Amino acid sequence: MSQSGSPRFSAEVTIPSDLEEARRLETEIEAILHRETRFSETEIFGIKMALEEAIVNAIKHGNQMDRSKCVRVAYRIDPNEFDVLISDEGPGFDPEDVPDPTAPENLERPCGRGLLLMRHYMTRIEYVGNGNTVRMSKNTVNGRA
Repeated sequence: MSQSGSPRFSAEVTIPSDLEEARRLETEIEAILHRETRFSETEIFGIKMALEEAIVNAIKHGNQMDRSKCVRVAYRIDPNEFDVLISDEGPGFDPEDVPDPTAPENLERPCGRGLLLMRHYMTRIEYVGNGNTVRMSKNTVNGRA
């Protein structure tokens, strides 16, 4: 997470492996981004897409949709920066092992697209530890006044 001063807003939330709970959290974070940041509508859309992909991956692939397992989301919101750390209880994975979804032989395969979207929309993405935690950051390019 960023070390620049006090955040305008930060929280750590633990949710069960439930897609409806994930949607509620994503909507809550989106509202805070609109209210507390200078991100443009396009930037907020991208953040929400990346956040949704990361949380859904944690629920479906990490925790295998097991409601007894949780996803931890710690985030920090500043006027020009959004940082988030998402962890699941799964065994982790190596993102380098995920096939490139833009390669001709993978175009019709349903894997890797979420990671591609996350990389596209966020400024930084880093997998921590054994691959069951992802850290993502977004800095505003132009922002709102």
